[in-house]
Amino acid sequence: MNLIIFSGPPSSGKTSVILKVIESFQRRKINVGAVKFDCLYTDDDKLYEKAGIPIKKGLSGALCPDHFFASNIEDVVKWGNKKKLDLLITESAGLCNRCSPYLVGVKGVCVIDNLSGINTPKKIGPMLKSADLVAITKGDIVSQAEREVFASRVSAVNPKAVVMHINGLSGQGAYELSTMLYDEKQHLHSVQGMKLRFPMPSAMCSYCLGETRIGQNYQMGNTKKMIWEDGEK
Repeated sequence: MNLIIFSGPPSSGKTSVILKVIESFQRRKINVGAVKFDCLYTDDDKLYEKAGIPIKKGLSGALCPDHFFASNIEDVVKWGNKKKLDLLITESAGLCNRCSPYLVGVKGVCVIDNLSGINTPKKIGPMLKSADLVAITKGDIVSQAEREVFASRVSAVNPKAVVMHINGLSGQGAYELSTMLYDEKQHLHSVQGMKLRFPMPSAMCSYCLGETRIGQNYQMGNTKKMIWEDGEK
């Protein structure tokens, strides 16, 4: 079984792109399933079900969805193999710009949209910097010049990635993306012992563990203070 990891900021068009990519795989008789990771709520699983795609969803709740991903990906792979899938796609919400769900040896795709802001590629961290491929969406809403500038900003952050423009509504570019994802030689039975491409935050603070009170007396664990000039308040 192949495993592909999709990630990207909220509302960037990840699910729309994935559905169009899966259509391309289905036309080639490749059996595909998906797992959707999110934080508090998602009904995207209904879109997969409507398309006849085997789907599971996991909500991380109070946890970072990428931490939740890392804790569950082995069971996800077992589920995909039990379903006898040729290809399993995971979709993770990029809510924390410090984390990334990509694994060494597994293709990672970052979905980012043209409307997110010209400096967004600099802001979303390893989710973009460590991706193999970057799918830029919503290009039909901006000018050609804006598309080119945004793509150049993406390439500046991750010069090794293949950058593609994908239309999640029409499916333009989805077939081309699909041809770069599936590897007939890959037969993944487990991810036990495999490594994340980028380490997640090294420690937790008291607020990560449920503290709600403000003040230095309540700040324990991994904390960080701003640097102020002398005399400045």
